[in-house]
Amino acid sequence: MGGAELLKNEELLLTALSGGSELYGLQILKLIEKASDGEVIINYGSLYPLLKKLEKKGYVKSRWEDNSSRQGPRRRYYRVTETGIELATQSQLLRERLKQLAIVKDVDRLFDFEVVTVNLRGEIIKRETKQAEYFTENLGNGVTLDMVAIPGGKFLMGAPKDEKGSNDSEKPQHQVTIQPFFIGKFPVTQAQWRAVANLPEVDRDLNSNPSYFKGNNCPVEKVSWYDAVEFCQRLSRETGREYRLPSEAEWEYACRAETTTPFYFGETITSKLANYAGSKTYASEPKGEFRKQTTDVGTFPPNAFGLYDMHGNVWEWCADAWHENYQGAPTDGSAWEDNSDDNKNQYQVLRGGSWDFNPNVCRSAIRLIDIPGNRDYYVGFRVACGVAGLF
Repeated sequence: MGGAELLKNEELLLTALSGGSELYGLQILKLIEKASDGEVIINYGSLYPLLKKLEKKGYVKSRWEDNSSRQGPRRRYYRVTETGIELATQSQLLRERLKQLAIVKDVDRLFDFEVVTVNLRGEIIKRETKQAEYFTENLGNGVTLDMVAIPGGKFLMGAPKDEKGSNDSEKPQHQVTIQPFFIGKFPVTQAQWRAVANLPEVDRDLNSNPSYFKGNNCPVEKVSWYDAVEFCQRLSRETGREYRLPSEAEWEYACRAETTTPFYFGETITSKLANYAGSKTYASEPKGEFRKQTTDVGTFPPNAFGLYDMHGNVWEWCADAWHENYQGAPTDGSAWEDNSDDNKNQYQVLRGGSWDFNPNVCRSAIRLIDIPGNRDYYVGFRVACGVAGLF
C-alpha cells in the first residue's frame, strides 16, 4: 500500500501521528495524497522539521534526489513506511469503534495550542504549536465539557531517585501501559459542577455551590472524593457514557505528556506558567507571584496533550486508594483499589498540587493522601471517559 492509496481514507494516521509528538500528520498526508506515486517533494519549509521527527519515529522515510542530470538543488522525497501504515490502520479502527459505541459524535475536532519549555532559570527556551483531538459534551444552558483524546502508550510512572523534592511514596519508578482514553481538558469548573449537581441524585446529595473561591470558570473545590464520584455517576446517567475519575496512572501519564522532567514545562516551573505558591522556588528561577486563590481554568499554558492546570490550581482526586509506595502497583493503568471491607476507613489519592502549595509539591510525580470525605478549598477533580478494550 503506497502513500497515495493510504489517503483514500483521510483519517488514516491522524491519531497515530498526532497523539502527542507528531501533530501535522494530516497536513503531510494530504500532500502525499496529491502525488500519484505515493511520494511528495518537500522543500526546506515549515514541514521539514516535523518530517524529520516523523522519520526519526519511523513513520516516514526519505531519500535525496539524484539531480546530476539537471540544475538546481537536490530535493528530498518522503514516503510513509509500513510502520506508519500499521499505526494508521490501528488509528482508524479506534476511530470507527469510538463512533460505533457513540462515545463521541465528532471525534475529528481539533484544537491548536502552544506548548512551552523552560530551563532551570525558568526562561522559555522552546515554543511549539501542537494539536489535539477532543469532543464536547453539552451540559445545557450554554455549559459544555471538553474531553481530550489521550493516546495509549507506555511510560515510567513515579519519580527518579535523584529528583529534587521527591519522596518514597513516588517510588519505585515502574513501567505502566496505558490504553487510549479521554480526560477533561480542564479541572471541573463551578459552572460544570452546578449543571451536573442539578441533575437527579444517584447515591448522595450534592451542594450546587460548594466552592470557597467563586467564579464560573474557576475550578470547583471543597468537594469530597464521594462528591466527585457522585458527579461522575450523574453525568454518566445523563449522557449514557461511562464517566469516572481517572486512575492515578492515567493521571500521571496525561500530566507528563511524554515528558520525563519534574514538570511538563521542563526542569522547573514559574508563576507565569501555573498557579501555586510562587514566592517559593524549585530550581534557579526567580521568585514569582503567590495569588492565594484559584484562577480561571486555562489561564496558563497546557502540556503537550493539550491539558491545562495539571500543575497547581487545585489538587485532583483520583480513583485509587492510597498506598504508601508503588511496591505491587498495577502495571496496566488500572486504579489500585483498597481491598479492605470497610471502604469508609480507606484514604484516597490526590495529584497535581494547588494554589497554596510550594512548587516541589506540584511536580508530575507528586502524590498526596487525603480522607475521601474531606472537603478542602484546594481540592477539585477532572473526569475521564474510558475506551478500554477497543484495540
